[in-house]
Amino acid sequence: MSEEHDLLDNIFDGFLRGPKIFKDREVLRPDYVPEHLPHRNEQLQQIGEILVPVLRGFRGSNLFIYGNTGTGKTAVVKHVLDRLIHKGHEIGASVEGCYLNCRLIGTDYRILARLGESLGIKIPFTGLATNEVFERFKSELNVKHTLIIVVLDEIDALVKAQGDALLYELTRINENLKNGRLSIIGISNDLRFKELLDPRVLSSLSEEEVIFKPYIATEIKDILLERAKISFVENTLSDGALNLCSALAAAEHGDARRALDLLRIAGELAEREGSLVVNESHIRHAGEEIEQDRVVTVLKTLPLHSKLVVCGTYLMKKVRTEGSITGDIYEVYKELCGQLNLEALTQRRVSGLINELDIIGLLNARVVNLGRYGRTKKVRLGVSYSIVKDVFNEDVWLNQVMTYSPKCIGEKNN
Repeated sequence: MSEEHDLLDNIFDGFLRGPKIFKDREVLRPDYVPEHLPHRNEQLQQIGEILVPVLRGFRGSNLFIYGNTGTGKTAVVKHVLDRLIHKGHEIGASVEGCYLNCRLIGTDYRILARLGESLGIKIPFTGLATNEVFERFKSELNVKHTLIIVVLDEIDALVKAQGDALLYELTRINENLKNGRLSIIGISNDLRFKELLDPRVLSSLSEEEVIFKPYIATEIKDILLERAKISFVENTLSDGALNLCSALAAAEHGDARRALDLLRIAGELAEREGSLVVNESHIRHAGEEIEQDRVVTVLKTLPLHSKLVVCGTYLMKKVRTEGSITGDIYEVYKELCGQLNLEALTQRRVSGLINELDIIGLLNARVVNLGRYGRTKKVRLGVSYSIVKDVFNEDVWLNQVMTYSPKCIGEKNN
């Protein structure tokens, strides 16, 4: 028997012999929709009242929902939609729903294809013109006399990637339908994306708006208590761990999703070490793991030019640990573009990228006064130097320039 086989057998047997922490860990995952949603009755009522006309065959108002990540937007909408469709089927109303995560689906074509599939139309993965898919969907909606509620979660991702052309068509679709009807629910945690919309799209999309405020610590604790009863074996979760988890999530802008992730990962860590109880140290360790995973994911999914700006800041850190001004970052960025045979963006656009990277925490940019030379921003990395190095060394583009020595650094030091 090989050494690797023994190692894995020990892991498997150790897990099976060890204490049981979870009854159902899936309850702690973000895609789980509970039967009861604590502290969201106001939003449940608002959304229910806006959508209820569909039960009598009338189109409900388009609805825009916004709030920070982890405030229950998706769970509440899915819950209301499921109950509404169930009631519609009970009374014989032709009501259907289609939930779409725009960040995962990505393109206008795929969104329209999924809408078509929700009505039973078979759409090929590729090969049709987008307009053709749209016409097939409209036709089927009319033929079936269906009233469909379309949920576009992370709608900002669609607008940023594809523009608002599809949204314009969807908000105007009822003008060309005789029998079917369509209502839109848009969900976002980025209010600024509305600035990108055509005013006609914005006015149609935001016929009604519902705001989800962040949870406070006591509310998060109530949510965790309900989930813990279902997910953990009795007496395996300490009060201290639960309180710490609630407090940390409340400090993170009331993010219940983060709290649930913390609890799940802490339970998994306790399970791996054979602990009988999930305690505060497991929560702290889980927080460190989540933060590192978040940074890695964000770095990997940045657009290429944003990666080059971060890379330029990383290279400048080698010689200027206190940070570099935006002009120097831009010069390094241009050199990196030259190394990769890419056309560089303008300095104004790169300054905008620096602001965006500052907002999400990858860079720290603070305004400094240079006296008679005016004001500028001093920029430094906002995350671990080693994480940036590890992620970018694995990147097919950036691994070519991670050891590059920018000429502008040498020129300014001479």
